[in-house]
Amino acid sequence: MTSTISEKTAAVRRRSGAETMAAGARAVASGTMAARTRAVASAAVSVVASAAVLLTAGCGTTDTDAGVVPEGWDTLTTSSVTVAYPPAFAPQSDTERSEYNAAAATLTEGGKSVGMITVQLDFTNADSVEEAAIGAEAGIALGSTLGKQQKIVVTGPDGEEEARRVNFRFTEKNTRYQGVIVAGLDSAEKSYAVRIDAATGTLGSGDLDKIIESITVK
Repeated sequence: MTSTISEKTAAVRRRSGAETMAAGARAVASGTMAARTRAVASAAVSVVASAAVLLTAGCGTTDTDAGVVPEGWDTLTTSSVTVAYPPAFAPQSDTERSEYNAAAATLTEGGKSVGMITVQLDFTNADSVEEAAIGAEAGIALGSTLGKQQKIVVTGPDGEEEARRVNFRFTEKNTRYQGVIVAGLDSAEKSYAVRIDAATGTLGSGDLDKIIESITVK
């Protein structure tokens, strides 16, 4: 009897152990499946998030206004550079314009010139946009406050072209002026510079941005 009970007990224990191992295996498998499911879901979320970031970044770097002439504006057109100017400006004739400028437009208030946009071409020998900007800086009057060169892009024949922007300030006849020069090289590797001067308060920052964004280089 003792032997029979022992055999039955052993058999029960074996079945119980087997069931426990099977349950453990199922639990492990279930946990593994859940972990894999979570991993796949996490990866999918990561891919979607990455795609969203790329799309956002792409939108942020696209400047749809580059090279565009605002409605109602006109342009100064030269052999290698075109720039738009607001309606309040008037283009200078060949006789009015300095021999150093390929094109120019002036802003007048009360019979006094308070702003000017000029284009200079091939004004210095330059091997880079930085050198072109340095050459343009030489034309700024002594005593002016000169800012650092800033990298920008303008519209070129094959898309964006690198250029340099330099901000400066000066005083003339007790009037404070703010100025910007955009300089670079055209497709023939010749220097160019677009200069915008305006008495403080006569040219809004929005119009200034539109002028700069309109620059097109051939």
